[in-house]
Amino acid sequence: MNATVTLEQGMTFLGTANSGFPVQMDASAAGGGDDSGVRPMELFLLGLGGCTGMDVISILRKKRQDVTGFEVQLDAKQAKGHPHVFTRITVHYIIRGKSVDPKAVARSIELSESKYCPAQAILAATAEIEHTYEIIEDES
Repeated sequence: MNATVTLEQGMTFLGTANSGFPVQMDASAAGGGDDSGVRPMELFLLGLGGCTGMDVISILRKKRQDVTGFEVQLDAKQAKGHPHVFTRITVHYIIRGKSVDPKAVARSIELSESKYCPAQAILAATAEIEHTYEIIEDES
């Protein structure tokens, strides 16, 4: 995997990786930026959400669960001092579907956490990561 991050102006950077999709990053106005892009630490959190989300939904589909909606919400706390690493992350999965088996959901999350998601493995070095979920029965 390769990536390039190029300064555009001020504190605005444009990042691209092998997939070719651009990601604009910027600092807040207080940090000398224009507040025109995602913060790099936010990208870590989004990466965790995407990584585990793709794992869990893929496993649920293989388990033939009737999932009609899926969301991953993340809440992270950072160290007060530099380098402001994540110290605690809550990953909350919201699964909407028809007769979704809670055991299938729990096992899918466990597999993502313990085996498949490299973002979780990396972030677990500095942060306590808690996983919670809720299943919403789809009435339609």
